[in-house]
Amino acid sequence: MGKIIALANQKGGVGKTTTTINLGASLAALDKKVLIVDADPQANASSGLGIDIRNIENSVYECFVNKVDPKLAIVGTELDNLFVMPSHIDLVGAEIEMLSFENREKVFKEVLETIKGEYDYVLIDCSPSLGLITVNALTAADSVIIPVQCEYFALEGISKLLNTIKIIKSKLNPHLEIEGFLLTMYDARLRLANQIYEEVKKHFNELVFKTVILRNIKLSEAPSYGQPVLLYDPESKGAINHMQLAEELIAKNQ
Repeated sequence: MGKIIALANQKGGVGKTTTTINLGASLAALDKKVLIVDADPQANASSGLGIDIRNIENSVYECFVNKVDPKLAIVGTELDNLFVMPSHIDLVGAEIEMLSFENREKVFKEVLETIKGEYDYVLIDCSPSLGLITVNALTAADSVIIPVQCEYFALEGISKLLNTIKIIKSKLNPHLEIEGFLLTMYDARLRLANQIYEEVKKHFNELVFKTVILRNIKLSEAPSYGQPVLLYDPESKGAINHMQLAEELIAKNQ
């Protein structure tokens, strides 16, 4: 049975999409069958894996609103084991359309329920908000990875996210766990980055992944070529870090 992991943080620019794409690719390279679900209307996870969203017939939106079979929305990537359920700008309107749905917080759960058994991991790239789609993602997920940028306002907003997780756990998804906090965009030369690392460690102890994602140019360049960094530059720090993260995640879930 596949494990559904949401990557969430309502703060933008913390590396959610980058982590989703590259963790997914690394897990696929380690012989795990992976589905990336792009739950962000910006569709960056889709385009970052080379999918031209202008040419897709079905997306997450159609599965949510029109009840299209999710299998019809899934597309392959350059990596054999890596698949994507792409997003579309239409998803912006889905939150309003879903307001009239019965069990509107569980739409995503119903969509993924039918296919999760076909994958080892389902990774949901959440949008930078705590709106209905993100609530849906957290209700559908088994666990959540929280990327934390090693910069000044890093911890701002985390308490809000943790509070949302707590509410979802008590009302909608009692099995939701925190998979871990992942430190991203880490630059060891900066004293501030080290202070934030220490602070996150102090607050969350063993919930912090040992792997840290270093700031890396290749990691930033890869999405514009529609590739995970593993294909764009397998020798880069970005590729190595995400492979370490995938290994750590697999070891944690054995």
